[in-house]
Amino acid sequence: MILARYLANRYFRAFMLLAGVFMALLLLIDMVEQIRRFADRGITLGEAARLSALSVAGSFYNILPLIGLLAAIMLFLALSRSSEMVAIRASGRSGLRCVMSPAIMAALLGAGAVGFLNPIVAATQARYAAAVAKIEQGQTQSVSLGDDALWLRQGLGDAGAQMMIRAARTSPDATTLYDASFVIYDPDAGPATRIEARKAVLAEGEWQLSDVKEWSLNTPNPEAEARRADRLQLPTELTAGRIRDGFGQPQAVPVWELPAYIAGLQRAGFSALRHQVWLQMELALPLTLAAMVMVASVFTMRHMRGRKAGGLVLSAFIAGMALFFLRNMAQVLGDNAGVPPVLAGWAPPIVAILFAVGLLLQLEDG
Repeated sequence: MILARYLANRYFRAFMLLAGVFMALLLLIDMVEQIRRFADRGITLGEAARLSALSVAGSFYNILPLIGLLAAIMLFLALSRSSEMVAIRASGRSGLRCVMSPAIMAALLGAGAVGFLNPIVAATQARYAAAVAKIEQGQTQSVSLGDDALWLRQGLGDAGAQMMIRAARTSPDATTLYDASFVIYDPDAGPATRIEARKAVLAEGEWQLSDVKEWSLNTPNPEAEARRADRLQLPTELTAGRIRDGFGQPQAVPVWELPAYIAGLQRAGFSALRHQVWLQMELALPLTLAAMVMVASVFTMRHMRGRKAGGLVLSAFIAGMALFFLRNMAQVLGDNAGVPPVLAGWAPPIVAILFAVGLLLQLEDG
């Protein structure tokens, strides 16, 4: 038990050291990128630092499996060079038992990342997207889901007018709204016009409404002066892509809110496949970090001297990178309905763990 705590503590310290180094590097690189990207808009160093602080959390979160891999290589390489691993094996402890405590620590770190770091990343990603949209466009369009409806907001020209759109549901490609309600707000007088439409189709630069009823809200009796029409066009700067992007990436939704968010997307008529895949991958992150430790141990847990050490370390890194890219490939396949979301999230770490256990049993305990 003491030895297990010792190995787990060594892995934890290696992980935190590498996490700090990578965070500092990513922050520096991202600041340079933000200054380059918004140089023509007069961005200051302080604004670039603020944008980088919001952006870098997502980049750091995405490379956690690689940090877990490098921490494991660092741990086993240090144990091998100090001959501690030789002493541990000479005491009768099997190779598989030696790797279990660092793997469990990696899984706990992964669980902590999903439970605590994921909501922080989601909040910073949302604020970063809003800040970038404000810098690039001067005003923002927002998209949100209610319990039983889809809500959109867009600007109308340069006068400050706004239009709120509510729809019971939409087509999967976000080009058609059903049972839609449009409310146009005057910047000085508030709500000015309300329009109801059975269907609204998004064309280039306009909404094409069918079966329309229009009220002017500035009259004493709006219903008495309501007008009906078969067709009506309303100008818009929205596109189907911008509506879909308005929901943000799955990473912008905290993992605890993803199930309800997925249900809301499906009620609105959107495909929630990307979010379902991301949810499964987040749930499998602790297992992925444990798999990285076990893959690294296959090559670096043995006693190493001379040139052989460099080759084994390189092999461990290549194997870990292969798992990292396999995980990303599974995510792409899941996003494109090539494999079920559960398989996309859980298959790569499970396959890697089985591969590592088999090799450890053969090489170390066989």
